[in-house]
Parts: sequence; structure tokens; C-alpha cells
Amino acid sequence: MEDIIPRDRLTGSLRRGAVKKHVAAIHVSGKLTLLQRKLSNVLLLNAYDTLVSQQVHRIDAKTLCLMIGYNSNDMETLKASLRGLAETVAEWDMLDADGQQEWGVSALLAYAKLKGGVCEYAYSPALAEKLNDPKVFALINLNIQRRFTSGHALALYENCYRFVRTGSTGWWSLELFRRLMGVADSPYYETFKHLNAKIIKPAVAEVNKTSNIVVTPEVRKMGRTVTDIRFRIAENPQLAILDLDDGEGLRNSDVYARIRALGVSDRLARQWVGEHGEDYVRQKLDYIAGQGGVKNAVGYLTAALRADYGNPEPAAAPEVSPRNPSSPRARRLGRIQELVAARTPTQRDADRRLFLSQLEGAARDDFERYGWMSALNAEAIRAFWEELNPGAFDGMEEA
Repeated sequence: MEDIIPRDRLTGSLRRGAVKKHVAAIHVSGKLTLLQRKLSNVLLLNAYDTLVSQQVHRIDAKTLCLMIGYNSNDMETLKASLRGLAETVAEWDMLDADGQQEWGVSALLAYAKLKGGVCEYAYSPALAEKLNDPKVFALINLNIQRRFTSGHALALYENCYRFVRTGSTGWWSLELFRRLMGVADSPYYETFKHLNAKIIKPAVAEVNKTSNIVVTPEVRKMGRTVTDIRFRIAENPQLAILDLDDGEGLRNSDVYARIRALGVSDRLARQWVGEHGEDYVRQKLDYIAGQGGVKNAVGYLTAALRADYGNPEPAAAPEVSPRNPSSPRARRLGRIQELVAARTPTQRDADRRLFLSQLEGAARDDFERYGWMSALNAEAIRAFWEELNPGAFDGMEEA
């Protein structure tokens, strides 16, 4: 959780693509696990609306566990992760508004406690001020965060994401890079060959496969020794749809209002609608409303969005099951169903919205009714999934 800037909030000279010295960096020392990194981002997201106006922040502990992605009854793991954040140091070195150099250090969390099923926590005033400044820090989209399986990959993503507008991180010394990756204390990674094989290459591969950016490492040498590293950064067009829309549009929807009525923060409500789409979230809200007697609606909604609770059967499309089930068309439709089923609920929603954005008129109406089984869009659907999965339809020639 360090070194990042939200793309949509960059202004002035930053939009022109030049790396300016007044852009601050927050470096986090110590070794954060993948779970701790995710926890830190969720806590910040929950607190963001009142980060500087309110000292203490609260979130239901079971909801927090669900958002991180582990057993909601595992309070010991949550305690250990909170303890790790309180023991981890954040450091910044930057120019203030008056051009004066400012160095500072703070624990990631000033304190945290669990009581009555609620997690209460606070940031130091100085760190809260920095975290609240979009020129210094950025929130991570939780939908993208959930995709990561490696703490090193998530750390690399967080440290590269703020430079997406400038196209490059700029040069980092290997010493600083090892700190950012949490391996500064390991003599093994002082050798670049080991650092590259075990940290850089796997992390780059996961960022490029998982996130909304594509990164390419470059090194600088003194003689034959690698001394510095930087990362070229470009948007990943296939996953750019997962970016959070910070516009006012989402706040005008009835779905947003219903989520807020449950006590969810503005930022989290917008992120859920932005990630999953209004229709998907509305479906889950309706499902929960029909259960009756739900004690923790926010926690239930969190689980419902993740696990696709109450997913209704799609409308039957015409000619989905041809008379000859072994025909090329039947096999192609079956293959499309397999490809859709292999995606996560969030990915499925993103796929649907991306494809729908390309349609107009009757073609759009047919897809909205029949989804991926739409006969009117058969060729476009095949091309869409072939692009996502090259070779997916090899050997399935139409009759």
C-alpha cells in the first residue's frame, strides 16, 4: 500500500506526463503479507470519506473479513494482521505546498481494537493528511486487489499504479526497490539474479495478467552491476473497464441510495456499483431483502456480491439447443457457456458490459434479452471470446 496516485485526479502538469518532484511518495517499510496489504487498503477505503474530519473509524469485523477474503469467524488472523499494520512504518519525503522539504514517519495504524464485533481503528493525524491527498496517495480498486495471489505482485502494482499517466516510475535504486517489495532484510535478494528470478519476473507476470496496467521493467547498470530499476507502464485495455468511476453519476442511482441506506460509506458504495454494475447489485439487494431477518445486511451483501447469491436462470434464448446436439453450432454455444462459467462473477459482469457497449439497436436488445446465447450477435460473440481466449473455437467449424 504505497506509492500510488489515482489517475482520474491528476491535474495540471501531471496530466502532461512529466514526473515532478513535488509528487510525493509514501514508502512502507517492513514485510507486509498479501492479507495485510489487502486489509490496509480496505481499512483506508472504509475511512476515506472522513479521513481528516474524524479521528476514529469503525467497520463491522465480519464484514471486514469477508471483504479481505478469509473466514469471517477467524478473529485471530484478523488480530494478527491488525497488529502487523500497527507495527509497520510508513515514511514520506516530499516538498510541501510552500516548496519546503518535509520528511515524516508514522505507524500505518495509530491503534486498532476489536470489541462487540466491531473493528475500531485510527491513523495518526500526519499520515491521515497524506493519505487524503490525491497527489500523494491513491485508493486501490478492491475488485482488482482481489485478483492478486502474491503480496509482491500487489506491492509492485501499488507502487506503479500512480505513474500510469506519466508512463514510467522513474529510476529506483535497487535498495529502495527491495524495501518496497519487503525483501530488504534478505541477503539472498542482494544478488540481482535472485531478485529478478524470484521477485521481479513473477510479480510483473501477475500484474500484467491480473490488473488494469501492463508494466515492463528496465534496468540501469554501472559496469556489469545492476544499480537501478524502473518500470514502463501502460493501460491494460482489456481490464481498464474495472477502473472506478469517481464521477457523480453513480450517486444518482437508486442502487447507490439503497447501499448507503445500509450504512456503507460513499466511497465503498460507488466502488461496488462501479465494479459489479447496477443490475447485478440491485439483484443482490433484492435477494437480501427477500430473506427477512438479516442481522448484518452489509456483511450479507458483501458475501452475496462475491459468491453470486440468488443468481437467477437466464432467459431461454431461441435455438440454444439445436435438434442435433453434436452440430458445430451446438458445440460452439456449449463452448461459450464454458468460457463464461470459468469467469468470476465480477469478470462476467465486466465482460457483459464491455460487449454491450459495442452494440446498438436490435443487436443490443437481443443481447440484453438472451445474453451470450443471442443468435443475432452470434458472430460478434464468437469474435469477442476468441479475442479473450485465442484458439477457443479451433475445430468447431460451422456447418
